[in-house]
Amino acid sequence: MPDLVIIVDYDPGWPVLYEKERKQILEIIGDRILGIEHIGSTAVPGLGAKPIIDIMAGVRDRVNADECLLPLRKIGYTDVTVEPENPEWFYCLGKAPHSTGYHLHLMKYQSDHWKRHLAFRDYLRSHPEVAKKYFRLKKRLSRKYGTDRVGYTNAKTAFIKNIELTAQQQTTSKKQ
Repeated sequence: MPDLVIIVDYDPGWPVLYEKERKQILEIIGDRILGIEHIGSTAVPGLGAKPIIDIMAGVRDRVNADECLLPLRKIGYTDVTVEPENPEWFYCLGKAPHSTGYHLHLMKYQSDHWKRHLAFRDYLRSHPEVAKKYFRLKKRLSRKYGTDRVGYTNAKTAFIKNIELTAQQQTTSKKQ
C-alpha cells in the first residue's frame, strides 16, 4: 500500500540530522561536490513538512553525478530516480525504506535550478508569515491527496513558482 503524504510540525532536530548526513556525504563523495545545501521545508525553521530531509549537492555535470551513485549506495542511497526532464537536475536519491528520511538531489552546481531552490528556501526563512501560509497549504493538500504524491506535489507548484518569482524580483531590485 502506498504511503500517505503526512505533514508534521517542525522538528528542531532536522538541521542536526542534515548536518550529520552532510558530513557523511562529503566523506564519501566530497571530491566531486562543489556545494551542498539543506533545502526544502525541513530547512526552514518553524515550517512543518514531510519528515524527509532534502539535500542538494552540486556537481559539475552528469558524468560527475554518475560517478557519485556507487559510493552513495555504500551509505544507503539505494532508491535512485533519474531526472531526464531537466538538464540541470540529474538524480533524486532516497535513503531508508520507501525513500523516507533523506532525499539527495544531485544537480548542476550554480544552475538556475540550484539557484531557484536556494531562493525559495531563503525567502521562506526571511518571511515566516509566508512559511506559515505554505504549511497550511501543505496540510490541506496532504488531506486532499492522501497517497497521491504526484498530485500533492503538482498542487503546490503554483504557490512555489509564485514565491520563486517574488524572490527573484527582490534579488533583482536589490542589485539595481
